[in-house]
Amino acid sequence: MVALAWWASRWLAERLSGLPFTENIIPWVELPLVLALQGLVLWATGLYKGLWRFASFEDLWNILRAVGAGTLLIFGALAVFSAPAGRDWLAGMLGYPVLLFVLLALPRMCYRFWKDSNGPRREPARDDKRVLILGAGRSGAMLERELRHRGGFNVLGFLDDDQRLRGTHVHGVPVLGSLDELESRGRSMRLDLAIIAMPSASNQQMQRIVRICEDSGLEFRTLPTLQDLGSKATQVNVLKKVAIDDLLGREPVSLDWNSMREGLVGKRVLVTGGGGSIGSELCRQIARLNPVELVVVDNSEYSLYRIDLELRSDYQDLVFTSILGDICDAATVDRVVGRYKPDVIFHAAAYKHLPILQTQIREAIRNNIIGTMRLSEAAERHGVGSFVLISTDKAVNPANIMGATKRVAEMYCQNMNTRSDTRYITVRFGNVLNSNGSVVPLFQEQISKGGPVTVTHPEISRYFMTIAEASQLIMQASLQGSGGEIYVLDMGEPVRITYLAEQLIRLAGKEPGRDIQIVYTGLRPGEKLFEELFHELEPNEMTTHEKIYLAHPREVDWAELSRELKIMEAAVREYDTERLAASLDRLVPELSRHVQVDETSRVIPFRQQGTA
Repeated sequence: MVALAWWASRWLAERLSGLPFTENIIPWVELPLVLALQGLVLWATGLYKGLWRFASFEDLWNILRAVGAGTLLIFGALAVFSAPAGRDWLAGMLGYPVLLFVLLALPRMCYRFWKDSNGPRREPARDDKRVLILGAGRSGAMLERELRHRGGFNVLGFLDDDQRLRGTHVHGVPVLGSLDELESRGRSMRLDLAIIAMPSASNQQMQRIVRICEDSGLEFRTLPTLQDLGSKATQVNVLKKVAIDDLLGREPVSLDWNSMREGLVGKRVLVTGGGGSIGSELCRQIARLNPVELVVVDNSEYSLYRIDLELRSDYQDLVFTSILGDICDAATVDRVVGRYKPDVIFHAAAYKHLPILQTQIREAIRNNIIGTMRLSEAAERHGVGSFVLISTDKAVNPANIMGATKRVAEMYCQNMNTRSDTRYITVRFGNVLNSNGSVVPLFQEQISKGGPVTVTHPEISRYFMTIAEASQLIMQASLQGSGGEIYVLDMGEPVRITYLAEQLIRLAGKEPGRDIQIVYTGLRPGEKLFEELFHELEPNEMTTHEKIYLAHPREVDWAELSRELKIMEAAVREYDTERLAASLDRLVPELSRHVQVDETSRVIPFRQQGTA
């Protein structure tokens, strides 16, 4: 094609100008020179790697760049070997890049068109599923082509709310109307399946679409969200059932992966609690960024085994070490931090189950406070660069033991930051969908057994985010600030737990109140109707990332904190829960409004917020 374009433009130039092609260049050098220079550019731009079957506008842009760069090189070389030509000759030679672009692009696009229109197309079989695609955008178009090639599906049309698309065709398939017409179209067209092809839909849009699908009575599926596509190897043509994440997840988070990669590449990273929900996802995200080594500590043998097996299978080039150990064990902590000398520690190890910890104050303090002390002190002692404490919204005005212990852990890390060269950063966020011990798996288990689904209060609400989003924002926040800050993740709007239960029931193909009952059991000890992300004495402001806020921490007297922590350490050794409760109450006075200790040293509710 290069030779053909060159000689055609040469002939055109000679006819227009009446001048010979060159005056000084040796004729047999000319064509090899052109082929060598243009071929070098075509190879450098990777044009030979493109499959004609999947030719696209990106390939056309690649051809245009290669032709332009090659033309400049060729004309520059000929100017060295030959005398300058006339203006008419140069004008005629401008036909070379135009001709070459057409000769390289046209066959590719014709072949792509032929394969798409005539190659694998077949008549729908009688047992093919009759399908409508919801969304006539790029994802819908890609899905239609994939389903046509895959077979087993007969795509009858698209539904889209964009009025401009009404009456148009996508790959020959008509756009029939708006999404609200799904129920009537389903009956008239005898549909078997509706597929939602809107990966960028917000949670409000997805809630509306799912409601339309449920009202139609049709089976429905969806494509992976943009967040799914960004966080793991998921193909756009993979159909899946709509999950609660699709309804409660927010718009895809824009992340600065370059800065995260620069912050972690070549670094040795330690993750405590690496077998848990947040810890394991942190490990997956960190492994993608090529750290020099990833060290994972967990006190659960099974959880550690699972993340070890997964990471060694998925990231075979990763230098990875798994350690079975307890962060409350000073010897283990000092040995691990001293031996591996991590550059960054993500501290995700914590007890978090609120009702259990409400009656287990010693274990809550031992793990969430004393364990954090041991690890943060070891970080200072061994020169760790950054220490990231993963906290919770329950640490704000805590009404329970779990929240109070996490608040003390925050206080300790903020004070350590002023006394150490290590950067101590706190990241605070709310509930995580589908995490171990969270409400979603509990509701799903109750639904699978036929109900009832138990909710503590009709008005109770919580903040939610997905595990992947929380982990990615933790890493993003860890790169900001100089230390001592509390970063709060934007959790969106709080979600009523009753709404969550209703949606999970509907996604299981059942109707709330008819097939599955929702029963209100009353608030549990230490449970609040709603959670808060900021304390009233913590001024907050936006950061450079739209999903991360900065809360200015409250001042805490170091002498008082140290004195109470020594009392706690002694009380933990002596199993003195009364002294532990009193000390915790002094450090976190907000707690006294909600709990007290009875004669058996069991923490019980002082008063509950509302009744069921």
